[in-house]
Amino acid sequence: MLRRKPTRLELKLDDIDEFESVRKELESRKKQRDEVDVVGVASSGEMGGATSGGSSDVKTREQMINERIGYKPHPKPNTLPSLFGNLQF
Repeated sequence: MLRRKPTRLELKLDDIDEFESVRKELESRKKQRDEVDVVGVASSGEMGGATSGGSSDVKTREQMINERIGYKPHPKPNTLPSLFGNLQF
């Protein structure tokens, strides 16, 4: 296997400016998301208690994860054919 010489990377002022602008944008988005989360928790607490709002958030989060990975939980009916299959004698 041939080894090549290391490539020299130069950091330019434009690159630093671009990095700073992207970082500030991400931080502002994060702050907005945190503010929405805080307001959402406060409003659900006023409507019927934080526990009921929190459990629905967990359920929707669980549903989103299941959809993302393609898991579709369907409970099987507890009837005899489903328990034993189609047994023929």
